[in-house]
Amino acid sequence: MLSKVYFSGMAYAAYDANQTLPRKLGRQLEKGGLGDRVKDKTVAIKIHVGSEIGYSTIPPVFMRILAAFVKEHGGNCFFTDHYIASRRPEHRGYTQESLGAPVLEAAGYLGKYLYTKDVDFKGFKHVDIAGHIHDADFLIDFSHVKGHGCCAYGGAVKNISMGCVSDRTRREQHGLEGGLKWDAAKCVHCNACVEACNHLANSFNDKNEYEVNFHNCTLCQHCLKVCPTGAITLTDASYLDFQKGLALCTKTVLDCFEPENRFFINLLINITAMCDCWGMTTPSLVPDIGLMSSWDLTAIETASLDQIKWEKLNPEGVPSGITMGNKGHLFERLHGKDPYTQIGYLEEYNLGSKEYEFEKVD
Repeated sequence: MLSKVYFSGMAYAAYDANQTLPRKLGRQLEKGGLGDRVKDKTVAIKIHVGSEIGYSTIPPVFMRILAAFVKEHGGNCFFTDHYIASRRPEHRGYTQESLGAPVLEAAGYLGKYLYTKDVDFKGFKHVDIAGHIHDADFLIDFSHVKGHGCCAYGGAVKNISMGCVSDRTRREQHGLEGGLKWDAAKCVHCNACVEACNHLANSFNDKNEYEVNFHNCTLCQHCLKVCPTGAITLTDASYLDFQKGLALCTKTVLDCFEPENRFFINLLINITAMCDCWGMTTPSLVPDIGLMSSWDLTAIETASLDQIKWEKLNPEGVPSGITMGNKGHLFERLHGKDPYTQIGYLEEYNLGSKEYEFEKVD
């Protein structure tokens, strides 16, 4: 049987609140049978709280509807992410008062409440699962779909593999890409790379040589992306190991839950070129698409990618001066990596099927 993905599009026939996406979310949750499965369970709802002046993360109204649904069906829920204290989610309306449930630091206030699972894939050895996620009975992954510089696409897998774990695990996953290389001959010492680093991991020393403190560095590539001369590059640009590492980490987190105790929701609006962790919002790459949910991770990720069409590209969503590729998915043309590679590794780890069918929920 094909995996079922519940889908609600943006189209509406009347000026009626019941025809808008937030109300469709409630009907999707009912259709998917989520209510019966959350009864008497503690539910962790994994979100991305964004940062700084970004405004493309999931609007609070959707979260409020989800929390109310879980409570109405006998569940107890909380929203969670990492670095919450420093990223000030209240600036984007993410408070217990507005969402109807607590917003908790996944690994505790000090970031040290973790459960370590050993893995063995090249330099990737430890999946430190955030304690509050590990201890929950049920996981709902609620993701905002967008592009991503490291893996082309950021959806449910990115939200789990990078958001449910420790700095060490994030660093080991990013380390699968290869290290950073600095070319002194190309560097103009504009300092853009240092200013773009969210982790205070890079600097120029007294000899004006570029240095990276890999204890703090997550290899997120912010420095590489903003360098105007291409002085910073990766020593390995294949990204295949990184994609596989994301899938392995996702599997390790999801193994904490029985298949019937994990549910995935992808919101396909404000689909920007880069991840929400940049703390800013650029124009959308394509028109808003809608909302999906599924019990099958691989199916919902495949369906989300399938709906993002190169033919619908909004040129203003791409930085001026960027030359895009001429083949493959829109994200591959923009970021140079095939986002469907991630799908193949999900199937390899038995995290669902890419063969799906839509069930429309209007």
